[in-house]
Amino acid sequence: MTSQVMTLSKAINAGLRQAMTDDDRVILMGEDIGKLGGVYRITEGLQDSFGERRVMDTPLAESAILGTAVGLAYAGFRPVCEIQFDGFIYPAFDQIVSQVARMHARTAGAVTMPITIRVPFGGGIGAAEHHSDSPEAYFMHASGLRVVSVSNPQDAYTVIQEAIASNDPVLFFEPKRRYHVKGDVELESSGQGRNAMDTARVVSEGRDVTIVSYGGLVQVAVEAAQVASTEGVSVEVIDLRSLAPIDFEAVANSVRKTGRVVIVHEAAESGGLGAEIAAGITERCFYSLNHAPVRVTGFDIPFPPAKLEKYHLPDLDRVLDGLDRALDRPNSLSGLEIS
Repeated sequence: MTSQVMTLSKAINAGLRQAMTDDDRVILMGEDIGKLGGVYRITEGLQDSFGERRVMDTPLAESAILGTAVGLAYAGFRPVCEIQFDGFIYPAFDQIVSQVARMHARTAGAVTMPITIRVPFGGGIGAAEHHSDSPEAYFMHASGLRVVSVSNPQDAYTVIQEAIASNDPVLFFEPKRRYHVKGDVELESSGQGRNAMDTARVVSEGRDVTIVSYGGLVQVAVEAAQVASTEGVSVEVIDLRSLAPIDFEAVANSVRKTGRVVIVHEAAESGGLGAEIAAGITERCFYSLNHAPVRVTGFDIPFPPAKLEKYHLPDLDRVLDGLDRALDRPNSLSGLEIS
């Protein structure tokens, strides 16, 4: 097994390359993913290696991309579809929810939909409207879909292969703000997976409070834990990785230990993943909780213009304020003066 330092974007590329090498049924589809290599260059070089019949440039029609993928899955292929930007996924919503998610149940298990849908998502890069959405909660609600997100290069390399190898359809959310972050990646074939797609990851251990996050905000959670440690507060950070289904065993084990939890995500608060986690924790850990679960999220508004996104996205200060709330210390909502 070899190890390389690579960015998260290059790790996805390497994972796609490995999956395509391991299984000639894997086909990539998307807008400008072939000759250009995608707007973020995630698929750069793959068409040169595997040809235009396996790395296909499609029309600008997300519904058609997913409709074609359904037909390919029926024929025994394992399509990987790129949605160019998060906010462009809505034209394909009907295909994903009405066809991709339901086909296995509709055919009493006779047909599988091994379709992976790659979605660059989230803010933090100063992008235009429709380029910074966090639509993951829409798809978590659709039974039959698996929803995952990664926060580091190793998971990007491993989980994309696990998603492609799965017989379930998978929404693979890629945090754009993390594309250029570097890390060590152990290179392995998809047949040697770590089951990372199924399980949450304990990023750092702690005893006083748990932070649960995923995607682009995991690093913010880690930074908050580091700052809190200078004040004598020990924070455990959980990277969910799997958003549907949620690895509640790992989350509950942490919360039973710490008694307090802060849930952090970019998406709007109402109807978001944080609400589901808070409910699940309350049901499982009620008698272990020393404080109600705290959510630190984006606001219930359309994603703002680029110059204003810093006020919308949870940052270090807002996460630290969430920790103060969970610890019953003076905070922005308590009405008490913060010294």
